[in-house]
Amino acid sequence: MDSWTDIWATDHDNGCSPRRRELGGLAASYYLCKSPQVTKVVVLESSSRLGGWLWSTRRSDGAVFEHGPRGIRPAGAVGRNTLNMVEDLGLGGEILPVTYSHVASKNRYVYVNRRLHRMPSGMSGLLRTVPPFSRPLLLNIAGEILVRKGKGEDESIHSFVSRRLGKELADIAVDSLCRGVFAGDCRKLSVRSCFPALYHAEQRRGSLTLGMLLGSGPTAVVPPGPLAQRSVDESWAQWSLRRGVESLPESIGEYLRHSGRAELHREAAVQQISPSASGWKITLEDGVMSADHIISALPAKALSSILPSSSCQPLIQLLQDIATVTVAVVNLEYEGSVLPVQGFGHLLPSSEDRGLLGVVYDSVPFPQHNRPEGQTTRLTVMMGGAWFQEVFGDPAAVTEERLLATATEAVSRQLGVSSAPSWSRVTLQKDCIPQYYQGHYRRVESMRSFIRDKSLSLSLIGSSYDGVSVNDVIFSGRTAAEELLGSV
Repeated sequence: MDSWTDIWATDHDNGCSPRRRELGGLAASYYLCKSPQVTKVVVLESSSRLGGWLWSTRRSDGAVFEHGPRGIRPAGAVGRNTLNMVEDLGLGGEILPVTYSHVASKNRYVYVNRRLHRMPSGMSGLLRTVPPFSRPLLLNIAGEILVRKGKGEDESIHSFVSRRLGKELADIAVDSLCRGVFAGDCRKLSVRSCFPALYHAEQRRGSLTLGMLLGSGPTAVVPPGPLAQRSVDESWAQWSLRRGVESLPESIGEYLRHSGRAELHREAAVQQISPSASGWKITLEDGVMSADHIISALPAKALSSILPSSSCQPLIQLLQDIATVTVAVVNLEYEGSVLPVQGFGHLLPSSEDRGLLGVVYDSVPFPQHNRPEGQTTRLTVMMGGAWFQEVFGDPAAVTEERLLATATEAVSRQLGVSSAPSWSRVTLQKDCIPQYYQGHYRRVESMRSFIRDKSLSLSLIGSSYDGVSVNDVIFSGRTAAEELLGSV
């Protein structure tokens, strides 16, 4: 790129919420700054901190609590990509791995009919009837091979799984899983966009089983670095960082500051962007900037509010069609060892409790985040999601006291914990998880077609479009950077 070229990676919330932004903007900036073609990258962040939903509290006594994502999966191309970044940033020594043989990986629970049930695992778990299921799951899997391929372009996750594996599995396991991953309703979420591997397995192999065994199509090629290779050799199921996952965006920020090519502007909320002869005019609270290209890591609706309605109305409407949900995250600390079981945690299907999504037993996978002195148990209760308004009402009106009381009562009732927590923190994550409803892939295709047809120098990245996981968001930043570098 010529010396006059500016790349503007916007990573902010337009003043809607103090924590509402993406890791994608930082990731895109990281990849851009690694290229000798780039002379300048500017990151605009409306709040005082970087990192989006990766948000860790580090208490003075050494305890660490996560208010967003906690364990990150190393699997697949996107997982290898993140570990390669972690290694490049010098964080390899901070990794806290959890292997597949760890109790947190082997034991995952669902709370059904007012009881905890360990989810079946291994061949023995598939061969016998394990409550709350009424028959061995192997029968569902064996019969799946004979099910005809669906004819529609898209389908809800619940419909897809019911058709291929049975309604009971969809009502209990898949309903709970979608609440844990997306805080969403599997009867509305798109299987094609939320679980593309399952959709393509059916389309290309005619069966989920055959698709998983034989592969269901091309995937991104990301060679593993030494850290990613170590994750394979040691069979990691997930990992975190010693000082919490917020260490990752903090380290990216440090990398950008020392790169000599990046400017990081905090508390710099964008009011409007509009096309100009040189690319874009960006209006801030305290002035105007120009840019050749914008990589937007904004949530879709936040981006829609700053685009010019005169020239971008079709794009604005498509962006506004992507819904989001609000999740209440309640961190609890109890004195002593209070769990009746050991595992990663438990989820609840919507038929059991619409407001309570699940409880993570944080001290089991990551005991290193407990305070060093004295035994404690750390838990995280997640509530609301697609059912927040129905159960708790307007997020702006709900009190922390009500959310805390609901969380502690659930821990008492479901885990038999009679004592009160010695420490707690309530965090309301407003509009934190986009919902990929049926037809989502078409909406995203239409957005990018509009951008191409209008020759807009704009890239859309982040969880609103191509995946909600930390790995997906980071990879979307890499993809946008590589596409931009390849076009000049």
